[in-house]
Amino acid sequence: MLRYLVPLGLFIVLVVFLAIGLGRDPREVPSPLINKAAPTFRLPQLNDPSKTFSAEDMRGKVWVLNVWASWCVSCRDEHPLLLEYAKAGAVPIYGLNWKDKREDALAWLNDLGDPYVVNAVDLDGRVAIDYGVYGAPETYLIDQSGVIRHKHVGPVTRNVWKDKFMPLVQQLNREGASR
Repeated sequence: MLRYLVPLGLFIVLVVFLAIGLGRDPREVPSPLINKAAPTFRLPQLNDPSKTFSAEDMRGKVWVLNVWASWCVSCRDEHPLLLEYAKAGAVPIYGLNWKDKREDALAWLNDLGDPYVVNAVDLDGRVAIDYGVYGAPETYLIDQSGVIRHKHVGPVTRNVWKDKFMPLVQQLNREGASR
């Protein structure tokens, strides 16, 4: 009897682990950077490569960093919503143009509109590696102290913006005002 219980027990444990794994959202990729300082960088700006942009430039502000590229199909899907969010003005959106040709990125923004306050160019992808980017688009919410508070993998949808980003933006702005 005992020799049947051990395999049955192992089978039940495997089924439980499988059920837990299948119940998870594959877009929810845990990031070891949540609640840690955003990696530092200084990169040329897309519109004017003689100027640079740095995460340090944003100290004291709540902001969004959106990793995108002109070759990214999902970036095209989220782009109209980013334009809408940028017009609303609740939080500034900055771009990290990832492994893209400058002329392609500029043409893409010219054709589709530019929701970004500034775009930094990460041509070799080193900054994206520091941020743990799996693929474009990925979007980060960074607080006044330069700490990553939220990471979203994939296109930012209306629900993600409304249910995840905006409540955190409001909370961080309230906390910043009370300091």
